[in-house]
Amino acid sequence: MSAVLLLVVGLGAMGLGYLVYSKFIAEKVFRLTADFQTPAHEFEDGVDFVPTNRYVLWGHHFTSVAGAAPIVGPAIAVIWGWLPAFLWVVLGTIFFAGIHDAGAVWASVRNRARSVGALTGEVVGARARSVFMIVIFLLLLMVNAVFAVVIAGLMMDFPSAVVPVWGAILVALVIGQLIYRRIIGLGLVSLLGVLALYALIGIGPSVPVQMPAEVGFMPGNAIWILILFGYAAIASLLPVWMLLQPRDYINGLQLFIGLIILYGAIAVLNPEIVAPGINSNVPAGTPSLFPLLFVTIACGAISGFHGLVASGTTSKQLNSEKDVRFVGYFGAVGEGMLALGAILAATAGFASLGDWQAMYDAFGQGGVNAFVEGGAFIIHNGIGIPEATAATLLTVMAALFAGTTMDTGLRLQRYIFQEWGEIYDLAWMKKPAVATLLAVGSCLILAFGAGADGSGGLIIWPLFGTTNQLLAGLTLLVVSVMLMRKGRPVWYTLVPLIFLVIVTVLALLAQLRSFYEAGNYFLLGLDIVVLIASVLVAMECTAALKRLRGEVQAAK
Repeated sequence: MSAVLLLVVGLGAMGLGYLVYSKFIAEKVFRLTADFQTPAHEFEDGVDFVPTNRYVLWGHHFTSVAGAAPIVGPAIAVIWGWLPAFLWVVLGTIFFAGIHDAGAVWASVRNRARSVGALTGEVVGARARSVFMIVIFLLLLMVNAVFAVVIAGLMMDFPSAVVPVWGAILVALVIGQLIYRRIIGLGLVSLLGVLALYALIGIGPSVPVQMPAEVGFMPGNAIWILILFGYAAIASLLPVWMLLQPRDYINGLQLFIGLIILYGAIAVLNPEIVAPGINSNVPAGTPSLFPLLFVTIACGAISGFHGLVASGTTSKQLNSEKDVRFVGYFGAVGEGMLALGAILAATAGFASLGDWQAMYDAFGQGGVNAFVEGGAFIIHNGIGIPEATAATLLTVMAALFAGTTMDTGLRLQRYIFQEWGEIYDLAWMKKPAVATLLAVGSCLILAFGAGADGSGGLIIWPLFGTTNQLLAGLTLLVVSVMLMRKGRPVWYTLVPLIFLVIVTVLALLAQLRSFYEAGNYFLLGLDIVVLIASVLVAMECTAALKRLRGEVQAAK
């Protein structure tokens, strides 16, 4: 199979999805209007509520949701073959992720920019809200703790990435001032920001910063984790225009340049996909394709974390309701493009089937390493960029995206604690500084709870996919109920909701067995918690929709 053919089909399908399907959803289902006053204008405070140019907001939204997961998930899932991963990424992006992400923004904007967790209590019921908040808290713990470990590991393994990773923060601070104060136009700001980022990548290898393996009584990567959380705590309290928006925007441009380089190299080289379409010779211990494919890819097709970002930070910055389509749906398309690039790099970036099989000798192998190594191989052989330089470029890209997701994730976790303060009337918890300390503290407890190296967050990562899909199902439930109450078409959100609930429950049952057989009782217990939450979600879905259907029929 030609990688170019797969690239053209994938990009073409997602492009049509945005041009045709998202237009239908925006006009006939959500019925977006420019006349509605968005919360960014109604509650403008210059900190969290800030009306934002839709291109800048798209950059924030896209880079916040496009962390390492849409690279890692698809690059692991190709162990079952490239065809299932390709189909789910493309179709999932068009018919699942796009309407999920846009729906979450729309639902939040129509309800004073409240998070989808808080909305559940009003739209569905108090029990569903309680389940939702628990699932959200678990997911944010996983995202924040694990991404801190991932970034720390990259900086320990690649000292040349330290200057570009931290220098990007200074670039973002300058860019933020230039955009917010309208000192120069957005086009020139974008050009200067991208040039500064790539200059830092060029400088990085000349000034490597190596953290010692041991600093006092702590490992070096643990020091990086503490530094990262200290930075994220400060970043979560700063006005969004100062750091979060410009950092995400400029990283979004960087990602598209990186994808253009990768896609351009594929077009020039036209490598053959060496991986099988359907892998009938998977390594021992590999779980069944169904249902694990869908929760392994997770963010590459549809992700509940996107709903948290959409209703947490994005909805507070939306300038016009009409921007929901571009920011929400096209943000999902951007993530699908990244996932497609990961699939191509992890299947066509090897010289032979034997080399590919050596990388995928066990389930869970591949991931970001397959993306970096395979992508560097394609870029070097396609357009002549030195393989080491190409690998550095892709590594920095992955680290910066993990960092932007962590920035947004910690801010979202602060919002969760503040919402708990409102729900349970705890005035002290509503304070931003206190909520931020609670968010950081809970992540550090998880990260360092299993040892001094700070990698404890990795323990619960195997459940990320199922928890993530459960959260996506809950978000679609909220959107479906809102649509039904407004007399709008509901099947476009209801069908993905039913599919996700079924797949999540089946995946949790499959993982339950594997955790029990492996004697991993911590994950076994956590799996049971998430499984119970899934069953409760299914019950709440059925009860809420039946109740609402009765109300609609009675009104007629």
